[in-house]
Amino acid sequence: QVQLVESGGGLAQPGGSLRLSCVASGNIFSGVTMGWYRQAPGKERELVARISSRGTTKIADSVKGRFTISRDNANNTVYLQMNSLKPEDTAVYYCSSSVNYYSSPNYWGQGTQVTVSS
Repeated sequence: QVQLVESGGGLAQPGGSLRLSCVASGNIFSGVTMGWYRQAPGKERELVARISSRGTTKIADSVKGRFTISRDNANNTVYLQMNSLKPEDTAVYYCSSSVNYYSSPNYWGQGTQVTVSS
């Protein structure tokens, strides 16, 4: 069983920055793909970014150039650095874990709210 706990959400102004963190329990973190998804009100959950165990990343076009995903295997933590935030980035952000880079997530965090507003 893997447990994922997100932190770092909150309120930011347009153009501002936030960094989300996700700490994973268990001893399999280094071998799995980690990801960040988001879900805005009335919309489907969508992939924001994912990172393989070896550091290969995929970033959604909507956030490319503004968001960066990274991981610290020694501390079982994955990060999402969000810069140049826009109101349309407002959503609940979920951390995820997948057995490999191309599979759907099999574990989810509880979510953290990100609100971008002036």
